[in-house]
Amino acid sequence: MASRGKRAASMVFGVIAALIVAAIVGVYVAERELKARIANALAPLGSAERIDIGWSGVTLSNVRLHAPKGWPAGDTLRAERITIEPDLPDLLKKRVHMRSVVVDGFMLTVLRTASGGLQVVPNLREALNRTPIAADVAPAQQETRIDHIEFTHGTFEFYDETVRHPAYKIAVENARATVDDLRLPALSEPAKVSASGDIKGPQHTGKVSFSGWIKIASKDSQTNTQLRGVDIAVLDPYLLTKISAKTPVASGTLDMTVDATVRDEQLHAPGVVTLDHLQLAESGDPLDTFLSLPTKAAIAALKAHGDTITLHFVLDGDLRDPQFSLNERLATKLSSGFAGALGVSVKGVAKGVGETVKGLSGALRNLLGQ
Repeated sequence: MASRGKRAASMVFGVIAALIVAAIVGVYVAERELKARIANALAPLGSAERIDIGWSGVTLSNVRLHAPKGWPAGDTLRAERITIEPDLPDLLKKRVHMRSVVVDGFMLTVLRTASGGLQVVPNLREALNRTPIAADVAPAQQETRIDHIEFTHGTFEFYDETVRHPAYKIAVENARATVDDLRLPALSEPAKVSASGDIKGPQHTGKVSFSGWIKIASKDSQTNTQLRGVDIAVLDPYLLTKISAKTPVASGTLDMTVDATVRDEQLHAPGVVTLDHLQLAESGDPLDTFLSLPTKAAIAALKAHGDTITLHFVLDGDLRDPQFSLNERLATKLSSGFAGALGVSVKGVAKGVGETVKGLSGALRNLLGQ
């Protein structure tokens, strides 16, 4: 009886050992497939110095994603390390499910095109759609599910073509960001997003934060954006028209809060802006304006009013309307609010515009030699 019991126990332990080995082999095969998929996705886009597989997932070291033609920077993404934690049971079932993706020591470029659209690593999504995890699964039939993406210890570089050519650049340093509940390629479910970082100016280092949710496919969203203590000089192209080489902004910081909602491509975004310790310098050119007011008139009004101004505004518009410009709408709202806060009448604004037109006329006569 004892001998039979030992044999039975040996058989049980043997089965358990075989199952453990099978599980280990299965995990190894699944992670090898994941490594192959990542390598294939990276091949047309960029490179990783190393791809390491461990029990917790896959680690890519010194990653670079090259930029497409016409991109304002050499790479769309650089990262010291990207750590991917897959859902192994789903991988064994040929499903692409990442529990987490952590991008550390990064530089990510974001482009706002002249038409107002935002582009982030534009060719990565196409590459993922072209690369199936298995030969019998079409890319279009696959869903890539990512529960959590985290960016740490990095920099976002924003390039904006709507205000300047070549694109105007704003860097957000000491940046971190998270994206939760991402479903590719449909992108029809709401993804939770948050980001924060520092904006360094010539005199101050300001803070920026962004949070909310976005349905990328439909463009529906509900977000909150905050700027705190940002040097106004950093935002020059959005606030002033500058003809001369000298900037009219001598000093000052900006605080802003915007709560934006988009439904069926209809934008509603109330907000508040505070210009603190604003000082403008005389540029000597009658064509220079700050928030559509001639700089000379704005300086005189600031001396009478004080150097702190708070403006409330509401942005509404149809994002499908080709005539709708977020930059122009915001500038118009801030301009009227700025003039009203300084006590400049509509007549005064019109007079300032007339002086600007007169200055432009004189400049044209000089160019024509008349």
